[in-house]
Parts: sequence; C-alpha cells; structure tokens
Amino acid sequence: MAQWIGYMVSIKCGDELGTFQGEIQSATNYEITLTKAFCNGFPCEDNEVKIRADDILDLKLIDKHLDNTQQHSTITIAKPIAKRAGRTQSTSESVAVPLSTGKPSASHSRSKPIDIVDVRHNANDQVNIYKNNTPNKRDKSKGKWMGKGWKDEECFGSPLDQSISKDFDFEKNLALFNKRAIWDELNAQRPDLVKHADNKKSTKYRHDENVIATMPTTYRQIVVPKQDFCEYVTDDGLIIPSISRSLRKKLFETADRLGLTWDKRIELMGRAAAEISIQLLGGGHRLNPHNTHQWPTVVVLCGPHKQGAVCINAARQLASHGVRIILYVISMDVPLLKKELSLYMLTKNRVVTNVNDLPNVSDLIIVGLCEDTDSPRHYPALAEWVNKNKAPVLALDPPTVGTPGIMPKFSLLPVLPLPHSLSNGKLYLCNLGFPVDIFNEVGIKYKSPFGPKFVIPLHPKEDC
Repeated sequence: MAQWIGYMVSIKCGDELGTFQGEIQSATNYEITLTKAFCNGFPCEDNEVKIRADDILDLKLIDKHLDNTQQHSTITIAKPIAKRAGRTQSTSESVAVPLSTGKPSASHSRSKPIDIVDVRHNANDQVNIYKNNTPNKRDKSKGKWMGKGWKDEECFGSPLDQSISKDFDFEKNLALFNKRAIWDELNAQRPDLVKHADNKKSTKYRHDENVIATMPTTYRQIVVPKQDFCEYVTDDGLIIPSISRSLRKKLFETADRLGLTWDKRIELMGRAAAEISIQLLGGGHRLNPHNTHQWPTVVVLCGPHKQGAVCINAARQLASHGVRIILYVISMDVPLLKKELSLYMLTKNRVVTNVNDLPNVSDLIIVGLCEDTDSPRHYPALAEWVNKNKAPVLALDPPTVGTPGIMPKFSLLPVLPLPHSLSNGKLYLCNLGFPVDIFNEVGIKYKSPFGPKFVIPLHPKEDC
C-alpha cells in the first residue's frame, strides 16, 4: 500500500460518516490515514483522519499531490475591482490557477490550489476582457450569468481557509442587548394617548358579544298614563311601554271617531304583515322571475274575527307579489270577513275550510285564529297540522298569553304592544299612522319610534 502514499483520494463512508477527501499519509490493510482532510466539503478540525477499512463503501483516487518544483502554467481570470478615490482608470484583479505535476515539497505542506494575483489593466484591456462575457437581453431573460468564468469566480473565488471552531452563542449575545432600556426610551417619546391605549388590557369577545360597551337604555319618548306592565326596547335604544287592553280599546275607539277607521287600519296592518312575510320568505332572492322553480307557498289560517280579517288582507297583498296562497277559514259566512274574502277571491288563489285539504309542506304559516282574551279558543286539529308542518309561524296580533297549541316564531303587533308572554316569539311593531293628537286624547305622550322603518323589532327590557 506504500505506493499510494501522497495521492489525493475520495472515500465514501455512508450517510452517517459522510464522504472524505484528502491526501493519503499512510495506508494498511485495516485503515487509511488522511491529512489535509475534508468531510462533506468542510475542512476537518484534526490534522489527521483515520478511516477503517470496514467503513469504506467506495474509494476513488483523484491524483497524486503536486509539487511546486515542477514547471506550471497559470490561467488568469479577470475579476473587476470597484473604483476607489484617487484612481484615474478602472482596475481589475486576475485569479491565477497553477497547473503543475510532481511531488509536494517539504516547505509547502499546506498549499493552496488557487492563488490570487493582482493585475492592473487599463480601460481598453478591461473592455476586451468582458466584451465576450456581456449577456444580451435574451440571456438575461433566461437567467444566464455573464459567462462561465464570471460565475465560477463569484461562487468559488473566496476559499474557506479556516473552519468554524464553535457554535454561535445566541443567548450570550442576546443578553448584551438591554431591551427594557430601549422600550423605556421609546415610550418616553410617545404621546400619552398611545401609552394609555397600550396600558389597556385586551379583552377577548365571543361571537355573540358586542365589542363596543353597551350603556343602559335611558331614552324614553313615549309615556303612558299608568305603567304597571313590562317595557320593550328597540334596536335604537328607545323604550316602548306596553299598554293594557282597556287603554288600547280606548285608543282604537278614538281613532274610529276621528276618521282613522277599521278599514284603513286593516289595510296598513295587512301591508305590514306582507312586508315582514316577504323578508321571511327570502326577499328578492326568492321572489325573482328567474327563480320560478322555488316559488314560495304560504298558508294563512283565519279565525272569525278582526284578526282573521287582517290575515285575509295580508294574504291578498302577498298574492299581489306573486306568492302562492292557500287560505284556510273557519267559516265563510262571517259578516266581518265577507268584504276581505271577496277581494281575495279575485286573486284566483285557493280557499279551504277543511284541515285535510291543507298541504303537507309550506314555506310560511300566517296565523290569526284567536282574539285577545284571557282564555283564547283552541283548535286542536289546526295546531297538530302546524306542528307537523315545521314551517315558521307568523302570528298577527295574537293573544297576550299566546295561541293554544301553536308556538309562533314571530308576532306582529299594531301601534303599541300589550304585555305579551314569551310564547309569542319575537315581537315586531307596525306603524298604523296614528296622528299624535289621538294619543294625546287618551293621555299618552307619544313621539314616533319608527324613524325610516314601517316595522321595527321589540326586545324585552332586562329589568322587567
């Protein structure tokens, strides 16, 4: 094995040990000793590396170490140097690569394969050197460099002459940076408003919580003579007091006497019921001429009283928007309903008097079966059909205790609410256009809470 001493060799030892390159210093049948060794391209810390024969997977002889005593030639690669103050013309450096053969001498135990020699060129020489290496527009678009020599010089022009002896201590250097002093200096330069905002503790909110802190509602612009019942609050924070049955009856009688008769009120109530029903059905997304395959169907259940007449009026106004209506009436011989029924019949929609004729599926159910009494009448067959249908229920001016057997999701109330129970669902209040003098005559201080809307939602006041 002595004949291989002095040769450069590349030894592959697997994934765990890696690949070694270096000069063979000694070799036996059991191990090889390398000097000036590199492992996976990085210089080894030890001057000598011993590799066992069992660990060697592949061995390649590169070449015998070269001697500086032999004749060698130099390849010069031009390297540009940035202009400095005092220079009158451009300069450049050239890299001299020795090409020689022979054994290494004792005085060059650690020779460098590349020597950098400073060479000064005038401006004309520099132009000649780079004339053939300047890329054109096509080469730039393809990502090409200025030439092979330039690329090699940029990548491999600075050889690694010493290895990294130890890892960088991040914690030690981070401790030298006084973060608290820097933050104190920055905070001293900021306005008080910014510092006040930073001192506030951040609060996490759920999806159903309001980010803005709500204040207790104190804005009251409607006052009734005797407030013994619960109160409601609008979305704008206005307090709407509830009134008794006797006060509402007196209010309607005053409206009839002053010209705002039942015929006018029923039209406004029916219009409000149609408006809220259209929104519950999907609005313009559902009532669209290009969406005829999903055209809604509404079932209207009417009792033999004024609430039933309001339901028939709402059914007629919904039919004028193209909604399919199925009207159920307890009896068609009720004088209070004949006028509204005759107008509804002109819409060519169905009228039924038997529960078995009602459809199995509908999009909305409008209910006006009972008057406001302490013991409203019960309709078990209709209640059973409503509960099986699973469609949302809108009740028009229902009793305060609710409709027996039926749990409406929404309820529409006229003018001012009565003290309704939770069995009537979410409450909505509609505007019947009462002048303020009608309220003043019955002792109610009134200012309209509707604003730009015709129907507003009501929410139970927390302290009621």
